[in-house]
Amino acid sequence: MKKMGMIFGSLIFVLAAVLAVLAVTGAQKSRSLQQEMKRMDKQISKMQKSSESMEKELEELKKETEKRALEAAEGDTAEAGKNGETKEDSLSAEAGKNVRDADDTAALSAAEPRSNGRKVAIDPGHQGPGADTGGTEPLGPGSEEMKDKFASGTQGVYTGVPEYELTLAVSKQLQTELQSRGYEVIMTREDNDTAVSNVERAQIATENGAQILVRIHADGSEDNSVNGAMTMIPSAENPYVGQLHEESSRLGENIINAYCQATGIRNNGVRLYDNMTGINWSTVPVTILEMGFMTNQSDDEKMQDPDMQKNMVQGIADGIDAYFSP
Repeated sequence: MKKMGMIFGSLIFVLAAVLAVLAVTGAQKSRSLQQEMKRMDKQISKMQKSSESMEKELEELKKETEKRALEAAEGDTAEAGKNGETKEDSLSAEAGKNVRDADDTAALSAAEPRSNGRKVAIDPGHQGPGADTGGTEPLGPGSEEMKDKFASGTQGVYTGVPEYELTLAVSKQLQTELQSRGYEVIMTREDNDTAVSNVERAQIATENGAQILVRIHADGSEDNSVNGAMTMIPSAENPYVGQLHEESSRLGENIINAYCQATGIRNNGVRLYDNMTGINWSTVPVTILEMGFMTNQSDDEKMQDPDMQKNMVQGIADGIDAYFSP
């Protein structure tokens, strides 16, 4: 028992020694680990300081680069201003000029339709009472027969509108329509107060190089049941302008047919008249369009209707187109 106790005590001593060694070793390892951690902290701190320094340097470099770039840009702008414009400005200005040129061309095309090479004289019949309407003139070139220079015209029995006002209103609309189709238009009068004789109307067409003369009138009758439209032309036997009969007939036919088709007004056809001063002095194919009877209620009211007047104008213009068509 004594021996066993000694052995057991020895074992306890050895165990305590081992534990002491292990404790010392653990403490040493712990101190070593702590030292290593402190060393790593210092390294990390050093690296952080180094990173902050690098970030600061990069920020300063960035600011310096931006500053130099701004100075360079300001220098280029100043140089461009000195020279007049930058390349971009030049391209922009050129593009703007091209757009303006295109707009100007389009506006010009809209305002001035391409010419079709045709020249037409439009003669609004009669004139107002304020014009000087005295005197006479020969019926035709070299004629001894004299006729009044001016005729008073008729008046709408139901609307009260005088013929000279109606003919000018329709003629001005016709002028605009023909111009939109490319015609050059000569007007023998453009107001109601200027006196233009029948001979002078034909002469205006000749002097301005018109290819045809279209005279715009309205008819009247003591019989208010008479209605419809017609065109008047010289006969082949006309002593003054017989040579114009064929072309005047073609002109009158084209106009009356297109006019009546557009308006629905009765077509009274083409009729021969050799006693009209304005026809006998013409040097180009000529016709008088009697648009309707102002003494007939239906015709009178139709001719004063704005929508009908548009149809009237379209019809006359279509007839002129047909005359010039091949």
